[in-house]
Amino acid sequence: MRTLALLAILIPAVATAQTNPAPAAQAPAATAAAAAETASSELVGQLGKDLGITAKQAEGTAGTLFGVAKGAMKAEDFGKVAAAVPDMDALLKAAPAPDAKSSAIAMLGGAGGVGGMAAAASTLAKLGLKPETIAKAAPSLIKIVQGKGGAEVGNLLAAALK
Repeated sequence: MRTLALLAILIPAVATAQTNPAPAAQAPAATAAAAAETASSELVGQLGKDLGITAKQAEGTAGTLFGVAKGAMKAEDFGKVAAAVPDMDALLKAAPAPDAKSSAIAMLGGAGGVGGMAAAASTLAKLGLKPETIAKAAPSLIKIVQGKGGAEVGNLLAAALK
């Protein structure tokens, strides 16, 4: 009998929690989404158009690839790339968290380079990108950044994303 009473109390509470999630639980996601919406909207729009992906996927893609580049570059060189990309911090935050497998791959190959790109491919797959789209992501991002920051910045990014 106590079990029935307990269920009678818990079921409505669970249903209410599912239909009305706590505002605090929504705040981080809403904040991240708002930050990503303003993060280099032109770059994100162009990347999305080039790759045929959504804005959310483009933000995560750019953030993931910039994260690989940041790990592979000297701070001074990454600073040049970041100067060409408005709201770089917001893009970096828009990248999905790598899983344990991706992190292990990155550590084996170093922060950037082959290991970083292999880990990035795994992370980009979590965004729903197909392998052929992932293969086009870095060259497309490099082209966009080069258009904004010039040949030197494009070459720095290209070297980091090999």
